[in-house]
Amino acid sequence: MATTTEQVQAICAEQPSAELTFPFGLEIAVYKVRGKIFALVPVDAETPSVSLKAVPEHAEQLRAEHPEITPGWHLNKRHWITLDLSGDLPATMVEDLVGNSYDRVVAGMPKSRRPLA
Repeated sequence: MATTTEQVQAICAEQPSAELTFPFGLEIAVYKVRGKIFALVPVDAETPSVSLKAVPEHAEQLRAEHPEITPGWHLNKRHWITLDLSGDLPATMVEDLVGNSYDRVVAGMPKSRRPLA
């Protein structure tokens, strides 16, 4: 069963210190942690999707194994992936990839700025 945009937004909102913003207009829900983006979710898009940060090597592997995962749309193609949520990606995989994106962004912060889990 496909993961919905609402389910992805709920997963994003559950991350510690996650903040929902709309810096690019009401069409794109942008989830940040301490001012750094970890997920972009188009709202009311024809094809539901989410863009997430990923380790470049892992992103390449995911794209090779899953046609629903493509280089990040309008983002750095090496560090971002876009998931087509209308496909057959397991919900657990989507949840894990959101968590990985969040963790990657937090790991890049100075320890003093990292949220407490």
